[in-house]
Amino acid sequence: MKQRQDCQALDAADALRPLRDHFKLPEGVIYLDGNSLGVLPAATEARVQQVIRQEWGTDLIKSWNTAGWMELPRRIGNKIAWLIGAGENEVVVADSTSLNLYKVLAAALRIAAEDHPERRVILSERSNFPTDLYIAESLAAQHGCTLKLFDHVDELPALINSELAVLMLTEVNYRTGYKHDMAGLTRLAHAAGALVIWDLAHSAGAVPVDLKDADADFAIGCGYKYLNGGPGAPAFVWAHPRHVDRFWQPLSGWLGHAAPFQFTPNYTPAPGITRYICGTPAILSTAALECGVDVFLASEPLGGMPALRRKSIALTELFIELVETRCGIKASGAQGQFRDLGVRLASPRDAAHRGSQVCLSLEAPLHEAGYAVVQALIARGVIGDFRAGDPKRLAEVPHILRFGFTPLYIGFTEVFDAVEHLRQVLASGEWKQSQFNQKAAVT
Repeated sequence: MKQRQDCQALDAADALRPLRDHFKLPEGVIYLDGNSLGVLPAATEARVQQVIRQEWGTDLIKSWNTAGWMELPRRIGNKIAWLIGAGENEVVVADSTSLNLYKVLAAALRIAAEDHPERRVILSERSNFPTDLYIAESLAAQHGCTLKLFDHVDELPALINSELAVLMLTEVNYRTGYKHDMAGLTRLAHAAGALVIWDLAHSAGAVPVDLKDADADFAIGCGYKYLNGGPGAPAFVWAHPRHVDRFWQPLSGWLGHAAPFQFTPNYTPAPGITRYICGTPAILSTAALECGVDVFLASEPLGGMPALRRKSIALTELFIELVETRCGIKASGAQGQFRDLGVRLASPRDAAHRGSQVCLSLEAPLHEAGYAVVQALIARGVIGDFRAGDPKRLAEVPHILRFGFTPLYIGFTEVFDAVEHLRQVLASGEWKQSQFNQKAAVT
């Protein structure tokens, strides 16, 4: 079993450790929630101030030309394309994840209706992030389709059939961290004649992604999680070149027009992915997003995404080992050092099927204590988050203590210390204090 000094040695030997200097990390905080909101890049504050003081404050509207504001969605899109295996000028930064999903799912349903009008099913995972399901439910009603949900990936071969129009999946599940086989499931869907949309909210910047190699049809993703773009950062959207010019996307705004400054009363879509831009970009938040994306470019001399993925796996493997030997099922057998505190792994054990997060659950009688435990950890400076389970099926869908491991700035010693805090919170019953049991608006 690894000790703290072993983790310190791992940090000393970590070739990616210099990337930590690209971020502003609060003193005394172990931040394990980058899968929900990434930390502040060191360059962001100065960049946003430059936009405010010079580009907006002094140059005013001239900055659409002189500061290249009009090019930001495509310029940053090209940088994100490098992270997700897309080609040049195939990705744009625009709007939110929800709006971009609406655009690509509507386009996919129009393609399916034209090519295979008999196909009327959208298929997704019951534990997919709710906004994806809400958008799909809305579009299914508009297009006369049915939204079907599965509970386990083993169900997919039987459900991917001649009725399926679109398979819509998040590559890394937000609750459990389960990582789908993008290439394999895309092949399976294509063999059945269906299209595939991938939500990369929990994979872009966390795991290597190769959309073109997987032959995906559409993808969308988030800017404020692993890309560290800041709260409410704009999202991104990709369409395979074989689909991108087939249809208008349904939110046909002026900046998706082929010639927006001709101000014509009728819409003509721009060629390529530019048509997936809708309205005027939010320049402050878009400029901030570029700072987060640029850190990944700085990682390239150190091995880029493959090296980040190797460290991510090492961090999550260490966390699982420590949790189980100090707080979980293996603790009672660890030479009597620790006792089993009822902590159980809720993420896949196999790293090939796990993103850059680890989710835990608590066994009865602590199965309802998850929220309070997370709040007690936060009070100690260990920041993760809580995701509620299904109260009617807690055995199958338990409450989740969720921890994200961003290899850009998390170290091995922090993992050790986080687990020790977890052990102390549970062993002492600290989580029972009333302040930790008051539900806040955001969990």
